[in-house]
Amino acid sequence: MHPPPPAAAAMDFSQNSLFGYMEDLQELTIIERPVRRSLKTPEEIERLTVDEDLSDIERAVYLLSAGQDIQGTSVIANLPFLMRQNPAETLRRVLPKVREVLSVAGVEMQLTAAVSFLTILQEDSVSIHTYAHSFLQVILLHLEHRDAGVSNAWLETLLSVMEVLPKETLRHEILNPLVSKAQLSQTVQSRLVSCKILGKLTNKFDAHTIKREILPLVKSLCQDVEYEVRSCMCRQLENIAQGIGTELTKSVVLPELIELSRDEGSSVRLAAFETLVNLLDAFDTDDRSQTILPLVKSFCEKSFKADESILISLSFHLGKLCHGLYGIFTPDQHLRFLEFYKKLCTLGLQQENGHNENQIPPQILEQEKKYISVRKNCAYNFPAMIVFVDPKNFHMELYSTFFCLCHDPEVPVRYTIAICFYEVSKLLNSGVYLIHKELITLLQDESLEVLDALIDHLPEILELMSTGGESSIQENKLSSLPDLIPALTAAEQRAAASLKWRTHEKLLQKYACLPHIISSDQIYYRFLQRMFTIMMTNNVLPVQKAASRTLCIFLRYNRKQEQRHEVIQKLIEQLGQGKSYWNRLRFLDTCEFIIEIFSKSFFCKYFFLPAIELTHDPVANVRMKLCYLLPKVKSTLKIPADKHLLQQLEMCVRKLLCQEKDKDVLAIVKRTVLELDRMEMSMDAFQKKFYEKDLLDQEKEREELLLMEMEQLEKEKQQNDGRPMSDKTFEKKRRDTKTPTTLPKSIPISVPGPSGTSTPSTSKEIKKSKLIRSQSFNNQAFHAKYGNLDKCPSKSSTAGYTPVSGLGKTSVISLTDDSFRARNASSIPTSFSPSPSLPSTSRGTGNSVDPKSSGSKDTQPRKATLKSRKSNP
Repeated sequence: MHPPPPAAAAMDFSQNSLFGYMEDLQELTIIERPVRRSLKTPEEIERLTVDEDLSDIERAVYLLSAGQDIQGTSVIANLPFLMRQNPAETLRRVLPKVREVLSVAGVEMQLTAAVSFLTILQEDSVSIHTYAHSFLQVILLHLEHRDAGVSNAWLETLLSVMEVLPKETLRHEILNPLVSKAQLSQTVQSRLVSCKILGKLTNKFDAHTIKREILPLVKSLCQDVEYEVRSCMCRQLENIAQGIGTELTKSVVLPELIELSRDEGSSVRLAAFETLVNLLDAFDTDDRSQTILPLVKSFCEKSFKADESILISLSFHLGKLCHGLYGIFTPDQHLRFLEFYKKLCTLGLQQENGHNENQIPPQILEQEKKYISVRKNCAYNFPAMIVFVDPKNFHMELYSTFFCLCHDPEVPVRYTIAICFYEVSKLLNSGVYLIHKELITLLQDESLEVLDALIDHLPEILELMSTGGESSIQENKLSSLPDLIPALTAAEQRAAASLKWRTHEKLLQKYACLPHIISSDQIYYRFLQRMFTIMMTNNVLPVQKAASRTLCIFLRYNRKQEQRHEVIQKLIEQLGQGKSYWNRLRFLDTCEFIIEIFSKSFFCKYFFLPAIELTHDPVANVRMKLCYLLPKVKSTLKIPADKHLLQQLEMCVRKLLCQEKDKDVLAIVKRTVLELDRMEMSMDAFQKKFYEKDLLDQEKEREELLLMEMEQLEKEKQQNDGRPMSDKTFEKKRRDTKTPTTLPKSIPISVPGPSGTSTPSTSKEIKKSKLIRSQSFNNQAFHAKYGNLDKCPSKSSTAGYTPVSGLGKTSVISLTDDSFRARNASSIPTSFSPSPSLPSTSRGTGNSVDPKSSGSKDTQPRKATLKSRKSNP
């Protein structure tokens, strides 16, 4: 037994304890008081009430005159609307009141007015002359507001107005008053505003006016006693140089920049350095070598002794600086700049001590954050530094630095180098094999942000990796990446295990490039089943669709008929005939991708019947999604070869019209019937109106046939030679063969229905020509960007639809018609013959479907739940 609690631990109901409880209750009462006080009294509500019969103009005038601040702010925010409705009355009655209110207005109203004035200018509610007469003085009046945020807001509005003001208005209203506003007797805020206005004015006047009236003010502000003014004017020198030309820039701007670069204020020196970098193109070679280069050299040498913020700016502009000064460096200077860059790339890493962040002083933590920014900027400039040292010298000069950046302990640095990885790969060209290991490292990075940055250009990177090697090592280009497939699969699994489904979706989309990189066997055994698993188990619809589309592309380029048949059978049995309605919806998504990627005959041969069989699905959402897909399904038919399939489609639509009980599905069926009726049938022979689409489909069909022929020829070659043809050898042969620009005349224009599969000739010469065509096809198909599949137009070579009212006059073939069965049995591959994967009877008539096993992902939901998904079929 446990001992009883001590008396001290027992609940205390003494007087002192009760007083403590009362104090807590009083505190709660104090907390509630502001809530009660925030409620409006009847008198306050009465003051806020406005007569509903007043017009918009009268209401605005009343609220500006007698309303509260929040009501006045609302009127000013609504000023652009009033100007659009009635500009004359707004200018006559409302704007004078706005001027009065702004003279005593608070920060919120001032900011709102600045935005409203700018909106009126952008909407061209009034002419420029009227705007300058009515609004310009108000803007100029509030430029020197005591609040810096308000002053900047009005300044931004003024700078936008200056873009459209006529030259005379600029001279009289802005330039002439600026002479007095820029004097030392004025406030610092006034002089800062003058600096920014001068930078904008330079592009509005001729060189004579600039030299006589503007440049004296610029020199005066560059020598101001306040470092803030000098820094602000220094940053405007870039705009001024663009307006005054090369000669004045060299004689006026450059001396000022040289003097400012030696300023005692660090922010002024930083502004001078950044302006010099941005103006490098404006100076000739002599100025760069004799004046700018010594300044830059001195700046770099002193940067480590100065504030870290200077190092951040220097590291950010270093790539542009090396590019601008390229060609004037001596070998020694070139080496010193390169060593300086390398030092910046590892800045702060030597101080890693493994201590807990809570034990590090705040100033040290702040310094480390600045060092991280420096290394991040170095990663950003890495491609420029490759150009600086020449890609041929990358391994000797920069590889160790690249290695450090890819293994940097901080995510922002690795994220930035991952973004630059594609540019680095392009620059290295034939030397891209040098960074294979770093690609694997970034693919295996623990941060999904790094992976997300890398996969943006993953297809292009992998293509460069597989084709960018020297010809002597071309055979070993894939064997040099033994860890590529494990890294890719591990990256996908990490993305799938995270909550960042968009990264997972993007990665699956990029995997569509793999048929151009690795063999179809590797894809089949390492990636295809994973795509199936994602389609069956993942809960994120965009991820499922991305996996479905990538699987279709894998199937498109698979080189073994047995594997293709197995994938097709899985799609039909596990998705199209799956117990879960969710899987059957994904099957319809897959059918849509099949129509887009494959030829019409391929879809009709394998997927047409399983797709239209879902018209008898017990779940309304599935039938609804199929109705949306029916026009695309019909577009795959060609007359007269697919006449029987057309009749099957018509019969399914008729049954939907007659038997459909769900009102939403029925409404969609009726709209679909009208759309089908307007469609025109595609014929076996080319038609002028569908020529491009038919030609594209013909090319797809030809490629599919050549895949089959290629497989047969490879088998025969293996039997004759006694050794298999490696994928690498075959890839090399494909690249050595040019793709013909025109279709061979021996290829038939169309392959109707059951006669679509051609038998290879027994003649050796014909086989040889087919092998050449196979290699030619692969050169085209495998080297075409996988992204081109995204651009393939949907097969809208559509066909005319027999109206439902006339279906009775058509000799409709029954689902149990022996001749129809025989036609479709001949189109099913032998491996499918004993399997019910392509049933010739519908789900609703031939099979007794248990609603409980076909409803939701496991059971049939209520109809309300079904309709909630109809908006996202």
